[in-house]
Amino acid sequence: MTTALFVVPPLTGHVNPTVSVGAALAARGHEVVWAGLPGVVDRLLPPGARFEPVVGSFGAEELARVQATSRGLRGPEALKFLWEDFIVPYARATAHELGAAVERVAPDVLVVDQQAVAGAVVARQTGIAWVTSATTSAELTDPLADLPHVDTWVRGQLRDLQVDLGVDPTVADTGDLRFSDRLVLAFTTAALCTPAPGLGDRVRFVGPAIDRRPRSVDFPWDWLDGRPAVLVSLGTVYAEDGDRFFAAAIEALAGQPLQAVIVAPARIAALVPADVDNILVAEQVPQVALLPHVSAVVGHGGHNTVCEALAHGLPLVLAPIRDDQPIVADQVVQAGAGLRVRFGRVRAPELREAVHRAVTDPDLRRGAAAVRDSFVRAGGASDAAAAIEALTCGVTP
Repeated sequence: MTTALFVVPPLTGHVNPTVSVGAALAARGHEVVWAGLPGVVDRLLPPGARFEPVVGSFGAEELARVQATSRGLRGPEALKFLWEDFIVPYARATAHELGAAVERVAPDVLVVDQQAVAGAVVARQTGIAWVTSATTSAELTDPLADLPHVDTWVRGQLRDLQVDLGVDPTVADTGDLRFSDRLVLAFTTAALCTPAPGLGDRVRFVGPAIDRRPRSVDFPWDWLDGRPAVLVSLGTVYAEDGDRFFAAAIEALAGQPLQAVIVAPARIAALVPADVDNILVAEQVPQVALLPHVSAVVGHGGHNTVCEALAHGLPLVLAPIRDDQPIVADQVVQAGAGLRVRFGRVRAPELREAVHRAVTDPDLRRGAAAVRDSFVRAGGASDAAAAIEALTCGVTP
């Protein structure tokens, strides 16, 4: 038996896939531990999961400040903020406490999220084997290849971080904290993502790990009446920024021959006309359980929701906002599995037409089904656990 320590940021979409992988490792007889921000990460874990709180100087208040400040940022400004105000400060603030947690747990392998790079620093300092958890496909595609100055700046941020945390400068000049030199678990498949050539055979496409979810949310299942249904969601982070988009979605879908479940703040329900009975607004839904009951998904291009939808063969209408979302949306379009609209400018007629196509177009459904089939072949959480086991135990996956 070996011990795996998952090092994750306080972000739902980055924690959820590790829950499934952790369960698969535990089923194989291995000890599994998570390290992260208490009050956020531990709430996403199954009951009884072993958890190491890592706060440093980046607690819940700082996380809330970062999330509030980031609202409305787009493009290069959002990228700069992501690195200067979250990824690097979070690593600096938590590295020492994470090192102490690693000493207590004594893991055989660290599974490190790409936005929790303190884990990679600690791995380099201690010599413990580490695996990259790539919960989004954006970094795998070398998104800064056409922006060499920005790429150099990001790499400089990672080098300076290591040196400041005590890594020998000659070591800091080698490798990339975003990518383990031994194994990168990519929670997608080649049907959506072509990795950058420099990553070589390190990338293991395992598909989405969504077969286990510790939480459940009530839902009025009897509201669904057999008409085609669509799910509209901007995820857990961006819902507060979506008033205009939600309004356009309500205008587009009200009275149409379908049902729409819109996951949005409670105030959005007031935008639904009193005589409209085909739109349900809910603050939370059991998304994984709901997906088999819908015909298409409208979203912002968050990697988890995209993969969960495609795992059910559901076409998508995507309105990317920032970060990795434009890349993910383009991957879906190129795979023939969805359509892209403009988050800030989409009008009701355009969105109505896109949803109609997603529900009725056989080509989009075939494209989504092809991606779904690639996910099935990839193996998901079980395959990810086998790859980690092979790395730490020397067995053949």
